[in-house]
Amino acid sequence: MNSYLLLFRASYSAIAATSAEEMQKRMDVWTAWIGGIAAAGALVGGNHLAPTGKVAHSGGAVTEGPDTTDNTSVLGYIIVKAADYDGALAIAQKCPILAGEGNTVEVRELAAM
Repeated sequence: MNSYLLLFRASYSAIAATSAEEMQKRMDVWTAWIGGIAAAGALVGGNHLAPTGKVAHSGGAVTEGPDTTDNTSVLGYIIVKAADYDGALAIAQKCPILAGEGNTVEVRELAAM
């Protein structure tokens, strides 16, 4: 089994415009999705990211972050175990974040350092 990083990207402004009731529904679906991955023994770990940060650029410049160049930002990540990219993509394609327009889940295999 290989380890894959799933990066969740969405718009913070779209999330801020979501009602508390709708956000709770989304979190319930999210919790069930993560629970299923854990129950299958494929969840290694992960976390949400704070909506604030800084971005270091080449040449020494620093900007207030997060980077939202494409109007989205990385909201969080998980690491999963899968036999191959197809297995990791199958997990990613069931991610509830994909219900939002423009949202993405990037899948990257973790490489040895």
